[in-house]
Amino acid sequence: MSGEIYDLIVVGGGLIGAAAALGAGRQGRRVLLLDRSQPQPVVGRFGMDIRNVSMSPASRLLLEDLGVWSQFPAAPFVAMQVWEEQGTQALCFSAEDVQRQELGWIVENGQLVDALWQALARCACVTVATGETIERVTEGVEAMTVATSTRKYQGRLLVAADGARSAVREQLGVATSSYPTGHFALVTLLDTELPHQGVAHQRFLLDGPLALLPSAQPNRVSVVWSQSEYNAQRRQSLTDDAFCAELAQASEFQLGRVIASDERYIFPLTQHLVANFNPLQRVVLLGDSARVLHPLAGLGANVGFEDVRDFLARLNALPDAADSGTRGMWSAFARHRRARARLMLTLMSALRRVYAEDDPYLQWLRNLGVKLTMASGPLKRQVIREALGLGPLAA
Repeated sequence: MSGEIYDLIVVGGGLIGAAAALGAGRQGRRVLLLDRSQPQPVVGRFGMDIRNVSMSPASRLLLEDLGVWSQFPAAPFVAMQVWEEQGTQALCFSAEDVQRQELGWIVENGQLVDALWQALARCACVTVATGETIERVTEGVEAMTVATSTRKYQGRLLVAADGARSAVREQLGVATSSYPTGHFALVTLLDTELPHQGVAHQRFLLDGPLALLPSAQPNRVSVVWSQSEYNAQRRQSLTDDAFCAELAQASEFQLGRVIASDERYIFPLTQHLVANFNPLQRVVLLGDSARVLHPLAGLGANVGFEDVRDFLARLNALPDAADSGTRGMWSAFARHRRARARLMLTLMSALRRVYAEDDPYLQWLRNLGVKLTMASGPLKRQVIREALGLGPLAA
């Protein structure tokens, strides 16, 4: 066993874990980051990471505080258009509506992770350990112990940020509720006939929402298409030409013809929520370890960064690192983050169900709601602020 007791052990080196470890290290805490390896990008034929994440202004502020925002390219989007398959009205949001230059940014997942890991390497307070798999997690009076196949590590606080299939969560038997969506996500990159002009498009089809997100290249967009398992598998097996034609039609040719498609990946979408973000006195769960949301609103990474921002603020308020695991220290954090997660899960589930209904009366109500939202300046601005993570619900 290592003789050193770290202030924090962070398990998971993805976006959320790396950001939490870096933020704690920049506060002067002694941090150990554990992961099997540095997460790698999923690079397709276009030479880009196929996984892209949407960054809100609130997430940008956090990454600026961590000193990494300028270390990777970010493609701004200035407007968003949302419409449905059977609707007559469209939601159109622009940065001008809230006196901003942009609504958010689209970032390649791999480039952001790489920037965070480079910053971790420069932080003297952070030790990164890779190549080991967690075998056991045990609770002690003064520290948590994480045992791998070769070593044991001790930390006054254990932060689980190791994703939807969290090994820490499973080791500790944390109660978790799952909410199947019946959807699979198909993700890829496209080259389109018309430039995206910094506009994000989302169309609610009866089978699931289709999102086209702008990239730094004017005629390239990233795709997240939620749909039934049957359609996801069928579309994954199509020829590139057939897939491009089908997607262009599904998006009503908003960007003209689809010229080319990168490799297509599909995966099941299952939402989940833990019973407690602070299941033990010295354990805190962050990001997908604690909750997974449907990607239809692009909130996953942003809500995870909300966890990190709240976590780091509370950690920074502690006068002594030894206090980081004292009884009751993280209970308020856990209640707040779980309440926020329940709200988002409810909203995502309701939105998905409402747009999946093809009843003519509900269709009329949807279109009326969209029309009233667009006509009401204050309501429209508040919806945008909440989506940017700057409204009272996010706070």
